[in-house]
Amino acid sequence: MILVRFLGRLIISFLTYLGELCSLGQEVFASIFVGKFRWKQFTKQIYEIGFKSQTVVIITGAFTGSVLTAQAIFQMEQFSMETMGGGLVGVGMLRELGPTITGLMLAGRVGASMAAEIGTMKVTEQIDALRSMDVHPIDYLVTPRFLAMVISIPLLIAESVGFGILSSVYIGTQVFDINFAYWNLHLVEHTELVDIFISMVKGMSFGLIIVLISCHQGLRATNGAVGVGQGTTKAMVYSSLAILIVNFFLTMLLNIFFPISLG
Repeated sequence: MILVRFLGRLIISFLTYLGELCSLGQEVFASIFVGKFRWKQFTKQIYEIGFKSQTVVIITGAFTGSVLTAQAIFQMEQFSMETMGGGLVGVGMLRELGPTITGLMLAGRVGASMAAEIGTMKVTEQIDALRSMDVHPIDYLVTPRFLAMVISIPLLIAESVGFGILSSVYIGTQVFDINFAYWNLHLVEHTELVDIFISMVKGMSFGLIIVLISCHQGLRATNGAVGVGQGTTKAMVYSSLAILIVNFFLTMLLNIFFPISLG
């Protein structure tokens, strides 16, 4: 009986939270079309989300590609199929690791920052001050971040995947001494435009998740500095968990319509 009550409360809390996120998303989409566009805030967020995230995304993508290459070669050399590593890394980075790793890095770096900044404004009553000046908080705080994320995340994913593939070429051909022509042949044969499409679909989904969860945690912050800290932690944790869960369902769904090519 206690377990049933616990599960019931958990489900109700989850549905309530999901409803609040959907409501915030609806306000953001409405703001894009009917709200006032804030150029200054938008360009600032492009710099914060896009430009300042490049270093961590590039390093993460490069070493992820390197590790994936090494593991692929270790396993495939048992079957004398080392050159297939190029195709495996290309597909793996585009369809899975590139968008997922980029999303997780942004959840930790950008999502936490969003929640902390907006949460601080909330507990210091700066958001109430915006309303008193007839400035809609969604227009001013959330929409610019959403639009900046939409523009930045495809470029960040492209950098992550690009450096991941470049590092795989170096590791495969220079460290493991695999013929470059064969490595490149399998990379080109097994990597298609649909893999890029899947990468962008996942990236846009993860970006939406990060912005909505992080801004929502900031907007609902209470209890001063303690509440801001809790909201920041929840923003990072919830965003990361949501990305991993949504990635699984997107992978299953997209693979039905766009199966991996074997030739």
